[in-house]
Amino acid sequence: MRKSLIVICLIIVLTAFLFTGCSKDKTNIKVGSKDFTESYILAELYALVLEGNGIPVERKFNLGGTNVAHQAMLKGDLDLYPEYTGTCLINVLHQEPMKDPKTVYDYVAKEYSEQFSLTLLNPAKASNSQGLAISKLMSERFGITTISQLRDHSSEIRFASQGAFEENPDGMRALISTYGDFNFKSINFFDNAIKYELIKNNKVDLVIAFTTDGQLTDPSVVLLEDDKQAWPPYNIVPIVRNEILINNPKIPELLNSVSSLLDNITMQMLNAEVDIKKREPEDVAKEFFEENLK
Repeated sequence: MRKSLIVICLIIVLTAFLFTGCSKDKTNIKVGSKDFTESYILAELYALVLEGNGIPVERKFNLGGTNVAHQAMLKGDLDLYPEYTGTCLINVLHQEPMKDPKTVYDYVAKEYSEQFSLTLLNPAKASNSQGLAISKLMSERFGITTISQLRDHSSEIRFASQGAFEENPDGMRALISTYGDFNFKSINFFDNAIKYELIKNNKVDLVIAFTTDGQLTDPSVVLLEDDKQAWPPYNIVPIVRNEILINNPKIPELLNSVSSLLDNITMQMLNAEVDIKKREPEDVAKEFFEENLK
């Protein structure tokens, strides 16, 4: 009887040990996003590629801005999320803008590892940087395809600006310090949400853009080339807690496979599906995943 009890106890202990081990392996990876279209799409792509390779996921989307997401990572409330190299550099590390994408990435990757125990995986070619978009009509009328050419013809251009653009170090100040003064025909301030409608309705000629905006797929709008590199790069990059990578060594390869497919044109098209065609971000991400990553 005593031997039987010992055997039963050993079986219970072993079962509990194995169960605990399996539970640990099956712990959900907490994937987060910030509160705008592109971040939703990217986070859902990360979640889908992990789930498609047997890694369970908990979605924690719509977390707000950079500071909320970053603090969640530091507390362990979040395991990974999509971020931008320029945002890491300027908003988190509080450094002055740098213009070379590799220099920015290398610096941020080093500091994030040393200061926060966070790993930056491979950056995408897609860079959601500051930009300027002009109506095709005015672009063709004056031959404006670069910001240098815009400066030469600025007296003919009605500019729709925003308060943040005037204040941020990588906004108007960076533009003027790189290209010199602009003598716009008019400058008025508008809400970001209506800027492309203003161009379509011929209320203005030039608006502040981000280089992966879905509205840039509209042929009536031309994104100007930043030919003198006024603005720093904002390459999309997955950020992961180091602790998570120890138990999930497949994550870098999986998320890097997503990043390898993303350039500005691709992100513009994905964003347009949501912002212009009014589809759900998860549906857009799932379609892209099934066509390119499954």
